[in-house]
Amino acid sequence: MTVTSTPAHARPTTRPAQPARRSRLRRLRRNPLGTVATWAATTLLLLVILIPLVWLVLGSLKTQNEILNKPAFSLPDDWFNFQNYVDAVVDGNLGTYARNSIVAVFPSLFMTILFGVAAGFALEILVWKGRGAVLVSFLAGIMVPGQMILLPLFTIYFNLHLTGTLLPLVITYTAIGLPLTVFMMATFFRGVPREIFEAATLDGASTIRQFFSVGLPLVRNAIFTVALVQFFFIWNDLLIAMTFTSSDDLRTIQVGLLNFQGQFGQVEYGPTLAAVCLNVFATGAIYLFLNQRVMKGLTAGSVKG
Repeated sequence: MTVTSTPAHARPTTRPAQPARRSRLRRLRRNPLGTVATWAATTLLLLVILIPLVWLVLGSLKTQNEILNKPAFSLPDDWFNFQNYVDAVVDGNLGTYARNSIVAVFPSLFMTILFGVAAGFALEILVWKGRGAVLVSFLAGIMVPGQMILLPLFTIYFNLHLTGTLLPLVITYTAIGLPLTVFMMATFFRGVPREIFEAATLDGASTIRQFFSVGLPLVRNAIFTVALVQFFFIWNDLLIAMTFTSSDDLRTIQVGLLNFQGQFGQVEYGPTLAAVCLNVFATGAIYLFLNQRVMKGLTAGSVKG
C-alpha cells in the first residue's frame, strides 16, 4: 500500500473573499445613474422631513410680532427666548392635556396588545372549529371607517352616562385597534414553529402556560412593533378625542393644541409652535428608542440554536 502526497505547491488554494467595499465600488461603477437617483431621492426625502422641523423650532423661539411680520425661515432675534415654552406649559394647560393623553392612551394600548396577542395565539396556534370565520370577522373590522361609528358610539355612551369621563376614549381606542392588532399578531404567530408548542404540550404545559411562558417570549419583538404602531395612532388621534371630550379638563394633547388662543380669539403662534415642538420631539424620542429595539429583535429570529 503506497501513500502519495501532493506537493505543497500543487495543492489547491482558496482565494480570499473580496472585501465588501470592493464589491460596492464595482456596483457603483456598473450603475452610476441608479446610485445618483438613490442619493437624490434620499436627499429629497430628508429635506421634506427636516424643513418643517426647522421651521417649527425657529417659530417656537420667536415672538408673535416676529412670526407675523418676518419671513417664515428668518432667524429669531433671541435664541434663548423660551418664554413660549413656559406659556405653553403653564398658561396653555399643556400638562393637563398630556396627562389626559397618557390616561387615555396607555390603558387602551395595554388592553389592545393583551387581547390582540391572545386572539392571535388562539387563531393560529390552537385548533378549534370556526377559527377561520372569526379571523375573517376581525379582518372585516379593518375595513369599517372609524367616522361611521362615532355617532352611534356617542349615543351609546350618552345613554350609559359615560360622557364626561375618559372612559369612552379608552373603549373606542381599544375596539378600533384590535382588528389590526389581531391580524398582525396572527401573522407573526404563523411564523413560529409548531414543534415548540408541541414540545411544551408533551412537557405538560397547559394552554395558558404555553401562552405566557412560550408564546409571549417568542413574539415579544413583534409585540414591540405592533405596540409602536398602535401608540402613534392613538396618541396622534384628533377626531375621536374631539368627539368624546366636551370639557377643557378632558381634552387630550392633540385637541388641546387647537385651543391656544389669546385675547379676542387671536391664535398665539409662539406657544402653539412650542407645544407642538414638545409633542413632536417627545414622541420622536420614544420612536427612536423603541425602533432600535424592534429592528434588532426582528433580525434575531424566534428560534436560537
